[in-house]
Amino acid sequence: MKNQLEITETAMEFLAEKKLRYPKIWTEEAIVFITELHRKFESQRKLLLLQREQKQVTFDQGILPVFIPETKSVREGNWTAGEIPKDLLDRRVEITGPVDRKMIINALNSGAKTFMADFEDSTSPTWQNLMDGQVNLFDAVNKTITYTDLVKQKSYHLNEKIATLIVRPRGLHLPEKHLLIEGKEVSGSLVDFGLYVFHNHKRLLENHSGPYFYIPKLEHYLEARWWNNVIDFTEDYLKLKRGTIKVTVLIETITASFQLDEIIYELKEHIVGLNCGRWDYIFSYIKKFRKNPKFIVPDRDQVNMTSPFMDAYSNLVIQRCHKRGIHAIGGMAAQIPIRNNEQANTIAFAKVKTDKEREVRNGHDGTWVAHPDLVSLAKEIFDKGMPTPNQIHIKREHRKITEEDLIEPPIGIITENGVRKNINVGVLYLASWLNGQGAAALHNLMEDAATAEISRSQLWQWLQNKVLLDNGRKLDLAYYHELALEEFQKIKNELGEENHEKQQFPLAEKVLERLVVNTEFVDFLTIPCYKYL
Repeated sequence: MKNQLEITETAMEFLAEKKLRYPKIWTEEAIVFITELHRKFESQRKLLLLQREQKQVTFDQGILPVFIPETKSVREGNWTAGEIPKDLLDRRVEITGPVDRKMIINALNSGAKTFMADFEDSTSPTWQNLMDGQVNLFDAVNKTITYTDLVKQKSYHLNEKIATLIVRPRGLHLPEKHLLIEGKEVSGSLVDFGLYVFHNHKRLLENHSGPYFYIPKLEHYLEARWWNNVIDFTEDYLKLKRGTIKVTVLIETITASFQLDEIIYELKEHIVGLNCGRWDYIFSYIKKFRKNPKFIVPDRDQVNMTSPFMDAYSNLVIQRCHKRGIHAIGGMAAQIPIRNNEQANTIAFAKVKTDKEREVRNGHDGTWVAHPDLVSLAKEIFDKGMPTPNQIHIKREHRKITEEDLIEPPIGIITENGVRKNINVGVLYLASWLNGQGAAALHNLMEDAATAEISRSQLWQWLQNKVLLDNGRKLDLAYYHELALEEFQKIKNELGEENHEKQQFPLAEKVLERLVVNTEFVDFLTIPCYKYL
């Protein structure tokens, strides 16, 4: 390959100019470590992904998930997870966002208790985004990070008191195409996790913190076991005391909600919490039951945390977390300030208030926000409803949540407006992602890959099942194309032809078309899109 550098002593290959641009990240020692992770854990990762495919076959046959009989003793045992570090005891408000420089500074300064720096759903995985992200986090951990906005003539730096840093690597399914070891792509999970922990563990501990991670998109407790093995190996390799690396697992797949105790148990020396990743959870519900007409999901605006299956899932997370002595973190408030419309802004903030009040009342120990302006609102609600650092001590075992509760189909209607909104959000987000922007402000919400996944998977499900809309029309291919062309044209008219082309919309439209009309469902939109980055 042109411009390729082969580092023979480690058998790692990647583009020479890429390595040379990030010398403090791609040290020889870091290369050896990433290579070791790959050699030790890649084959098992591939096997776990194959097992996901095999499980999907059973769902397609109409078999539904259950609490696994062979792990009953784990669910019924009286064990607890390990100790929670001091700087993670109070997580009442967590802010999340991509790993760009300005975002990191603003989030760490926001007043939130923690900041989740995201290599996953809110970052488009261009090589530059990922490597700049590692540099930015290195500088943040070393407290040397600064940023100057030349347009606004404004400089940014860290305050004396900042949020605790947690990093989310990419999910198990995502490769890193820029890195090859022995001719094979390296796991994005291992690259993101490995580089951050390798370069920052010493300084984090000196700062009286530690290497803390959010683990996304687990579907089975064996995947949690894989991560536990990766973490144990890393601690041994870096000569860290067992349990130094701490993780919070996002429960954002329908299968994981049937294995909460098992996932906690597999990671019990490292785990400090579970989080309700609500948008990906809805996507997972659609994806897993996509061929079952009993599980057709209505307009996305009609599915929220009070929908029976969502309520059951979040309450089960709280119950199992508190039994095992760890945090149950609530879901994302995706609203962002609406500067030019006071009335709309008031309504948006009222929605956030209602959502956060429900979370603290139900027993969550903290919550997520996407914008610094929401931190004080969420904090005020949790301060009032949770005067202690957390409410893990309140066990909430009075409610029995059944297998049926977790999959109860949501009630609602499917509208033409719902179809149009999914087309609009889907193509707008795809264009943003293809342009290297993984977090996109759309219709006064901060959208990431999860909401785009809901949009395109609903369109696929509705089209495959030729659902009847509330206007009496059946959604077939001709009707879908009629609506899609109208929505695409609206965007083109708004942007103008030159910007439409420049901002990747023709490609985004083609990608959405393939994702929606293909008879075979594509597991993650990021996989076919990745080749265009």
